[in-house]
Amino acid sequence: MTTHDITSAASRNGERPSVVLAVSGGIAAYKAAELLRRFTEGGYDVTVVPTRSALEFVGAPTWEALSGKAIATEVWQNITEVPHVRIGQQADLVVVAPATANTMARAAHGLADDLLTNVLLTARCPVVFAPAMHTEMWEHPATVDNVATLRRRGAVVIEPAEGRLTGKDTGKGRLPDPAEIFELCEAVLARGGVTDLAGRTVVVSAGGTREYLDPVRFLGNRSSGLQGYAIARAAAARGAEVTVVAANVTLPDPAGVKVLRVETTAQLHDAMLAAAPTADAIVMAAAPADFRPTSQSDAKIKKAADGSAPIIELVQNADILAELSAHRAHPGQLVVGFAAETGDATGSVLDLARAKLARKGCDLLVVNDVSGGAVFGSPENAAVILGADGTAAEVPQGAKSALAQVIVDHIAARL
Repeated sequence: MTTHDITSAASRNGERPSVVLAVSGGIAAYKAAELLRRFTEGGYDVTVVPTRSALEFVGAPTWEALSGKAIATEVWQNITEVPHVRIGQQADLVVVAPATANTMARAAHGLADDLLTNVLLTARCPVVFAPAMHTEMWEHPATVDNVATLRRRGAVVIEPAEGRLTGKDTGKGRLPDPAEIFELCEAVLARGGVTDLAGRTVVVSAGGTREYLDPVRFLGNRSSGLQGYAIARAAAARGAEVTVVAANVTLPDPAGVKVLRVETTAQLHDAMLAAAPTADAIVMAAAPADFRPTSQSDAKIKKAADGSAPIIELVQNADILAELSAHRAHPGQLVVGFAAETGDATGSVLDLARAKLARKGCDLLVVNDVSGGAVFGSPENAAVILGADGTAAEVPQGAKSALAQVIVDHIAARL
């Protein structure tokens, strides 16, 4: 996704998209400087609105140097320009990072006691909150209610990450990686802040499983997890609660997404079935190994002196997609599969994919032609989305983030 893909009031007028970076007073304010850098290098016109408390953590010179603009801090500054109204009115996106429990409480209750909260009340553009606080504060019933209120009004409130907090504390409440917040914000802008998946739960699998022969060697595949992560990011940007079951993926966790890590197909099977009961939509973007060794050696398999190779006996793994499709957790649950196909003597890529769609029993099948190793590890993809109702939508070559948005469009429409 690039800024050229974004349709906004500013871009329609031939100007750079306007972003307000609202920084509230938490220790994670220093990470917002990296987020600001990504926006400015991405071609956005950024206005930084820090609270007084935020300036205790990161001073005004830093924000001004990185944004190239004088910062606005008070309602009474430059009063002839009416900043408490104009800043919000002119924005294409407002992102609050970090969003403290106090800032979200004031936003949820419509308070306007500083410039930041005035901007939130006057903004008519998408608003993204990236919370950062201690676990106990995030889990407190007051914060839970405030987050629900903001989401109900159409704001995107990112789930915080888990990890090291201030001091010795560890838990949920860490500000997500700034690069991932930036990716999510671009996804929000690309769809004009539509939160058509608010209140929905989406489970996505990503990556490729490994089946171990011994402690060193395994059978695997080339799936990187890029497409699955892009789908998870797109769904989260549209308000969904998203869980990713990641098989051997080395990518940064998408902002606002819960990530469960697995290695083998059996582990992927168990994790997907455990997550399925609460899911409105399941997307099987991972590439599970079709076969596994009947046994695994406890020690590294050594070369034979006579030059002979060991005989590896394989057994077929469970068909996770077919099982999820056949045993829906509740009526209306949507199941999306992926097919990485190459044509052969029995039929073309689409012939084989249509047969697979009927065999698996899923609602949608995203078909990739992987002849010659295409798609794996690439930032781009092309696909045909087949529906069990006989529909077929061709998505031309482009960024995997763009394909993810189209897939999520199909999911939202069917839900």
